[in-house]
Amino acid sequence: MSDLSPPKRQSILDRWFLAHPATVDETYLQHMRFALGFSFWLIVAGLAALTHAFLPAVCETTASRILAKLTARMAARH
Repeated sequence: MSDLSPPKRQSILDRWFLAHPATVDETYLQHMRFALGFSFWLIVAGLAALTHAFLPAVCETTASRILAKLTARMAARH
C-alpha cells in the first residue's frame, strides 16, 4: 500500500534554522560555530589582502594560505 498522505509542512523554525544544518549532520549551534569561525578567517584573509594591496611587502602569502586552509577544511566536511 502506498503512502498517500500529504507531505509534511515544515515550520518556519525548521526551514530557517534547522533544515540546512541537518543536511551536514550538525545541530544549529554546531553549524553556527563552524560558520562564525569560517567567517572570522575570511575577514582576516580580506584584511591581509587589503594590507597587501597598499604595502606589497606585507602579508605576501597570508590571504592565500588562509584560503587554502579554509578550502581544505570545507572539502573535508562533505
